[in-house]
Amino acid sequence: MELTIHAMSRLSRTNTPRATDSSGLGLGDRLRQLRVAAGITQGELAGDRFSKEYVSQIERGKTRPTAETVEWLAARLGAHRDILARGVSSGQEARLEALLARAEALSEAHEHDEAIAAYADLQTCVAAVSAPEYAVRALKGEARTRARRGDVREALALAQRARELVEAPAFCDLERAEVLFLLGVFRYMLSSITTALGLLNEALALAQRSPLPSDHLRSEILHWRSRCYRRHRDYAAAKEDVELALELAEAGDDRHTAAQLYYQASLLADREGHWVLARSYAERAKSIYEEMNDRTNLGRLQNSLGALSFLLGDPAAAVQHLKESFATALDVGNQAEAAQAVSSLAQVHLRTGNVELAEEQARHALRLLGDREDFLDEIGGSQLVLGRALLEQGRLDEADAAFLAAEGSFDQLSSGSHRASAWVARGDVAARRGDDRAAAALYRRAAEALQDVRF
Repeated sequence: MELTIHAMSRLSRTNTPRATDSSGLGLGDRLRQLRVAAGITQGELAGDRFSKEYVSQIERGKTRPTAETVEWLAARLGAHRDILARGVSSGQEARLEALLARAEALSEAHEHDEAIAAYADLQTCVAAVSAPEYAVRALKGEARTRARRGDVREALALAQRARELVEAPAFCDLERAEVLFLLGVFRYMLSSITTALGLLNEALALAQRSPLPSDHLRSEILHWRSRCYRRHRDYAAAKEDVELALELAEAGDDRHTAAQLYYQASLLADREGHWVLARSYAERAKSIYEEMNDRTNLGRLQNSLGALSFLLGDPAAAVQHLKESFATALDVGNQAEAAQAVSSLAQVHLRTGNVELAEEQARHALRLLGDREDFLDEIGGSQLVLGRALLEQGRLDEADAAFLAAEGSFDQLSSGSHRASAWVARGDVAARRGDDRAAAALYRRAAEALQDVRF
């Protein structure tokens, strides 16, 4: 899977300008809670300075008191001014920010278990104060961390909890858009492409109508929506989104997102058979990743360059790129990316006739990928390569079993073109056995599936 959620973490570190208080409760709600807890009436709180009706208006959100009035009311209630004004004291806020920064740093360093524990500590502190903003930030951070680790369903559940919180009036449209964006990404990772597309469309609409700056978020939404269109083989829509997103990224000097978009442009050009153009886009992305010392994405890009080199007739360069991709992935601790590099190497060896090595590397890739449901495409692809290598060795039963496993993986993707590739492979096994009737049925099934695919 050619994806990364690195950019999503940068959204969390960007403090969204807030149109309301930092607490999920409004000032009036907090005033009412503190007054009731103190056991006094609105008239008693007002004293000789204000009327009971004025206190009632504040509590109902009909009027907003001055800073001086907030300080006076807080003193009457025996509370800190910041607790009334913002839901947390300055000291509490500093502690929450420190805990959040620590958890984010651990996540960025791929210390996933430690990061998740740090987010749990943060949630414990958040529960002790009225700070829904920090609860949301902690939920989003933990969700991204779990997604990096491959626990995408757990990440989705956390993002859904965040979505419930941001529906409160104190949150703005841009904050809601950020959560919907995360939900869309996680749905994409689980191959629920239509659902992902709906969530990303909703996120984009909220971001566009918000008066707050949102170029980076809109660029990321368009970026991921282009992936959805590409999965649906709507290449025209995918290219349009990449172009729009690239305009936003370059206008904001957002180099990382621009690199991601050049990578997507490369993948689109590859799908359409424009391999020289695809390599050109990939080289642009590579240059930016090298400049930023982003080794994770650099390793992923080396994988794509390896595939393109092979398509352009240079298998030696392909192998070199893929070996570098594998080494980089291992060095940064990304087992799934290492598996993709090994799987690509297996394909190169299969196509150059080294079927024993292709079998060995396809099996290695599958061991590395395990049961990652966010890498079903790659798992199915490795199973196909394994089956082809076994077929070339005349091990027909083992080959058919590998192709059936690939079909099962592709079934979960709900992709007709992927399933068709498995049916063609199974047809080849039947033909090799001399069962022409079974082979014809499988080939016909694949052809009918491809007729339903929009190219």
